[in-house]
Amino acid sequence: MSREPDFTKARAIVEHPLAWLFEPLEDCPSYERRTMFGCQAAYLGGNLTLLLAAKEEPLNGVMVATAHEHHASLREQWPALKPHPILGKWLYLSQRHAQFETVAIAIVKAVRNGDPRIGVAPKPRKRL
Repeated sequence: MSREPDFTKARAIVEHPLAWLFEPLEDCPSYERRTMFGCQAAYLGGNLTLLLAAKEEPLNGVMVATAHEHHASLREQWPALKPHPILGKWLYLSQRHAQFETVAIAIVKAVRNGDPRIGVAPKPRKRL
């Protein structure tokens, strides 16, 4: 005997704990928010810019999608950024860093202002 699901019970929507960082991007016409690896990703103009992770280190903070050629200048501007130990092509700001909020907000502002050092084109999906 099959049971119909009970759609009368509301389901709680769990918001990502770092979602507040994406708020300044939400009114950008090309902004998209997607789930990626159980994290939240921000896309602007079709490019992946930021990934928010709230898991165990080293997936607990903000990952900045960028090319290796921009690492030095981004790290000079924000010394709290470090190469991510797993995704070495990206830079990482841990929530454990003393200036996490200040640096994270500055990075989001740079993304919103179109900093050309931040953002990578996603690889095309393979068709099955």
